Amino acid sequence: MRKVVKLILCAVLVLGVGITAVACKGSNQSEEFRVGLECGYPPFNWTQIDDSNGAVPISGTKEYAGGYDVEIAKRLAEGMGKELVIVKTSWSGLPPAVQSGNIDGIIAGMSPTADRRKTIDFSDPYYSSDLVIVVKKGSPYEKATSIKDFSGANITAQLDTFHYTVIDQIPDVVKKPAMDDFPAMRVALESGIIDGYVSERPEGISATAANAKFAMAEFNPGEGFEYTPDDVAIAVGLKKGNTELAEQINKVLAGISQEERDELMEKAVLNQPVSK
Repeated sequence: MRKVVKLILCAVLVLGVGITAVACKGSNQSEEFRVGLECGYPPFNWTQIDDSNGAVPISGTKEYAGGYDVEIAKRLAEGMGKELVIVKTSWSGLPPAVQSGNIDGIIAGMSPTADRRKTIDFSDPYYSSDLVIVVKKGSPYEKATSIKDFSGANITAQLDTFHYTVIDQIPDVVKKPAMDDFPAMRVALESGIIDGYVSERPEGISATAANAKFAMAEFNPGEGFEYTPDDVAIAVGLKKGNTELAEQINKVLAGISQEERDELMEKAVLNQPVSK
C-alpha cells in the first residue's frame, strides 16, 4: 500500500512540475515588449492605415506603425520570445515613458548622446548615419557642399535633438525655432518658412523620395557638421540600470548582419507612405 501511495505522489509531483513548466513557458511567450516611438519619422517610423508591408498595430488605436524601427523592434521581440506592442509617443515624451516603465524600450531613431545617457541607458547601435540638410529643389542651397554655404539661411531642426545644436556651427545662420516633428518641418520647408532643416541621411532620402520639390545637401569631407560617433548612431533607449534587458537586446542585435540592416533601410525608404 505504501508503495502505491508513493507512486501516486510521485506521479502527482511529476505532473505538477510538467504543468508548471508549461505554464511558465506560456507566460514567457506572451510577455510583452512595449516599444515607444513617434510613428512620424520616416523612414525610421511612420503611421499608416493598414498592416501592409509588415506594419504593426499601434496600441489603443486603429492605426499601424511601419518603418525601419518597427522592423528592428519585430526582430528584437521575436528573438526575446516576446509579443511586440507599439506605443505611439511624442518625441519629448519618450525618455519619461521608459523611465516610468510605461514602455520597455525606445526604438525611434534615437541617438545615444552624452546628454541622453545622463537619464537613460542604451543598447548597442542598430544603425549609423551622417548629417545632411534638406532644402527645396532649385533653391540656392541645393548644390551646397559645405555648411558655410548656408550662411544667412533660415535653418531649423527637431526639438530636443542634437540636430538643433549643430546649427550653431553654420556661420551667420538664422537659427529658427525648433519644431516638434519632421512632418511639421517638411510643411515649413515647402511653404518657404525655412530654407532647410538638419536631418540624418535616411530621413533626407525619405523626404526627397516623398516630395519631388525637396533636395538633400550633402557635404564634402571636412566641410560638414562636427559630431561624435554616438551623435549619429541609433540605439534602443532603456531605463537606467535595466542591464538584463540590454543584454537580451544586444544578443539579438548581434545576430542581425549589416547586410540585413541595410536591406531593411532600403525597403523602409521604398515603403514609406508618399503622404509623409
